Amino acid sequence: MGASENKQAIKTMFAELAKGNAQAFLGAMTDDVRFTLIGTTKYSRVFNGKQELLEKLLGPLNAELVDGITITPDNLIADGDYVAMQAHGKAMGKNGKPYNNTYCQVFKFTNGKICEVTEYLDTELVTTVFGR
Repeated sequence: MGASENKQAIKTMFAELAKGNAQAFLGAMTDDVRFTLIGTTKYSRVFNGKQELLEKLLGPLNAELVDGITITPDNLIADGDYVAMQAHGKAMGKNGKPYNNTYCQVFKFTNGKICEVTEYLDTELVTTVFGR
């Protein structure tokens, strides 16, 4: 796949996720995906593989949100195996605090699937809403 196909894969993945199809997110990734969430928040670390990503980030984070999170891509830049996405998210914490973050995610593709993700975000907001 080329840069334009990789870019379209990201658009499709987030469009499906917005419809409630969470499987579209994980389904676009290799089983051994490496997902890095930057910073020093309670969620910041490197997650190795879909299972760890689901058990240690996506599941716990979703449990703290009222109706999950909607992430809307604002800009996509693709070059070779990489796609960089600027996006904004909208969610509500079960504690009543809004969690409307801004993201830059960098995706690396191999054989048509995402093999690496690095996510940059407002880490202070993560700590404010979800604690340490």
